[in-house]
This record gives sequence, C-alpha cells and structure tokens, in this order.
Amino acid sequence: MRRFNFQDPDFDARFGAFADARRDTPETVDAAVREVLEAVRARGLEAVLDYTRRFDGVELDAAGLKVGADEIAEGAEACAPEVREAIAFAARRIEAYHTRQRPADARFTDEAGVELGWRWTPLDSVGIYVPGGRAAYPSTVLMNAVPARAAGVGRVAMVTPPGRLQPAVLAAAQAAGVSEIWRVGGAQAVAALAYGAGPIRPVDKIVGPGNAWVTAAKRRVYGQVGIDALAGPSEIVVVADADNDPAWIAADLLSQAEHDPASQSILITDDVAFADRVVAEVEAQLKTLATGETAGRSWADHGAVILAPMDAAPALVDRLAPEHVELAVADPDALSAKIRHAGAIFLGRHTPEALGDYVAGSNHVLPTSRAARFSSGLSLYDFLKRTSLVKAGEAGFAVLGPPTVALAEAEGLPAHARSAALRLGRDG
Repeated sequence: MRRFNFQDPDFDARFGAFADARRDTPETVDAAVREVLEAVRARGLEAVLDYTRRFDGVELDAAGLKVGADEIAEGAEACAPEVREAIAFAARRIEAYHTRQRPADARFTDEAGVELGWRWTPLDSVGIYVPGGRAAYPSTVLMNAVPARAAGVGRVAMVTPPGRLQPAVLAAAQAAGVSEIWRVGGAQAVAALAYGAGPIRPVDKIVGPGNAWVTAAKRRVYGQVGIDALAGPSEIVVVADADNDPAWIAADLLSQAEHDPASQSILITDDVAFADRVVAEVEAQLKTLATGETAGRSWADHGAVILAPMDAAPALVDRLAPEHVELAVADPDALSAKIRHAGAIFLGRHTPEALGDYVAGSNHVLPTSRAARFSSGLSLYDFLKRTSLVKAGEAGFAVLGPPTVALAEAEGLPAHARSAALRLGRDG
C-alpha cells in the first residue's frame, strides 16, 4: 500500500506514475481468443461445445445448453425469502431510475421550412454476460437486464459459465424478465452471442462484465455487434475528513478490494492521524474478512493513502477518473460540483458505494481504468438507438439545394451534386 503526501516535492511525479499504472490483464490472451472466435464463427455449436469441454471440463449437448423454464422457476423458488425480497426491491428501484432516463422523440420545422427531428427505438435483442467463478452475481443480472427491459428490448439472452446456477441468480433473471439462459461462458459465449451457434441466436449488443477472455472477445466482435464497454478491475476513491468513523471508511475501501486482486482502493484525506487509524482498521478487518486474501492482495499491491488538503481532492480525483468516488465530508455537494471525471459519486457519510452496487437504483456497470474521462456508466441509452428524421418540401429544398451542390462539387463528388442540381432544374 502506497502513501503520498501532497506537500512532498516529488508528489506530482510519483502520483502521476501511480495514476497511469495499468492494472488490467495484458493482452496476451488475444491470440487465443481470436482462435476461439474464428472457430465458433466457422463451426458454430460444435465449437462452443468443444471449448466448453476443454475450458470448463463440462460435457454438454445442444439440449443441455439451455436452462429450462422449470429449472429457472424451481431455482428462484429455492432462493431465501429475504434475498428474493431484496431482489424485487432492487429491481423496482433500478427500473424506476432508468425509466426516468427515457429521452423524448422530437420533430420541428426550422427557418428554412425543413422538418427535422429524431426518433428513439429499442434494440431488438441484447446478450448479457453474467460471470461465474468467484461468486454468484444476481446484481449483475439486474443491472443489465432491467434497463434493457425498461428500454423495450424484446429479447434478453443471458449467458453464464456452466455449473450449478445459484438460486439468487435465477431469481434475479426471473425478476428482470430475462428471455433465455444459456450454460456457456468465456470467449465462446461472446462468440455465440455475436455470430449465433446452434440454438443460440445472435444478438445486436453484448453487455456485462467478464474476465480477460471475455473482455478480449468483446473487443474483437465489436462492429459485428455493439458492446457496452471493456471492463477492467474495479476501483474506488474515498475522500474523507477526520470526522468519519475509521471502521466505516476501511470497510468502504475493502468493498472494492475484495472483488479482485487487481482492484484498487484509494483514500484521500487531510488528516494524517485519521489516515493511520483507517489503515489500522483495514488491517484488522482483513483478518476476519472471508474475502481477505483477495482484498489483502489488492490493498497491498494497488491501494494508496493520499494526504492532501480537501480543496485539492477534486483535481486528484479527476486525474484518477475512477469508477466510484465516495465523498465522506461535511459538504459533499460542494466538492462533487468540482469533480468532472468519475463513473459514480456517492455523497455523504451515509452513502457507501455498496448502496449503488445493489439497491440505490443507479447502475453499477461503470467505466474503469480511467475511462470515466470519456465514457459513462450503463444506462437506458445503451439499449436505445436514435434515428434522424429529415423532410424537405419544394420550398425547403430550394434553400438547401444550392449549398448542397456547392459543397458536393468542392468535395469532388459529382453524383452528390447532380442529385441536388437536377431537383433545382439545373443540368446535372
């Protein structure tokens, strides 16, 4: 775990190197992923089953790939009642939040008499990747499927690595209105969604997090289908003054460190004694945390404490452009107004990032690896597309036609110019 002091003469150089350091997996898997994608594109279901056998050690056939309606219903019913209630509660809040994002269609007539506008329509189909591995992720199902359904997507296909599907995951899929679930993971799952494979029909867009293989596969199929983003390791920056309980802040830092050894947790504070208490509390909590091994590696390898005045914190946050920012200070709104680059900002001492992961209603699929400088978290807009509308009558065309001809001729595109000139009564 690194320490930085804003007053040190070498702070800018050390902090800059720290902010720019990459934590995601090197692209050494790219060649292997390319082979998987090409095989699935060429051989379809046969290749998907081959790779499932090779990588997951599971023997499946076409019939066994799909999770049946009875299995989904039975699994959801087996989910603990309090978890099912929490899933339903979260689903309602996520739907309400994302429904408010719905943009309006528009149509207007401008000063030239030309009608212009736009129309929003949902995607026809979306594929959702839900990781297996370290834990069950019902929240991933909700955060990806509920906004898709709220947008009006007709088909939501979920893929997840083979193995026992946790009741909470099945309950979330049921609550979110997932259309179909397939037992396939890794790059072969991305390929199946992109190209189609036997009973798995291709989709228009693939969303959801995954490991390095999944991320590399999403990068390669972009263009064949849409993707949401290229997810990297999770990250959190907690800006906290000395009026906080160190145990609260330590737990918040560990809430992201426990995701992955490559995750990153950073504390920015203006009080060195408070920083020491938080660090001590982190070490104490690691000893009792079930995910302590993972969280401990993350904290040791990528964690940091930055001692800096509060008025310097927004610039430091912007330099990091993190996935999550907590502002545990007396006036979080004033500090938040000065921050430009963050996936999500959690305001106040009683707003831990964990609320956003589950039940706040905002989406927890957020930009990582400093991508908050230029991108946003998953939203309703990811499941909609905008079509421009243009309508020119004779009078409107008389205004727009001549400059169209002039610009087309300037670009050396005579057919463009002719299509307008002929309507103006000119010799094309």
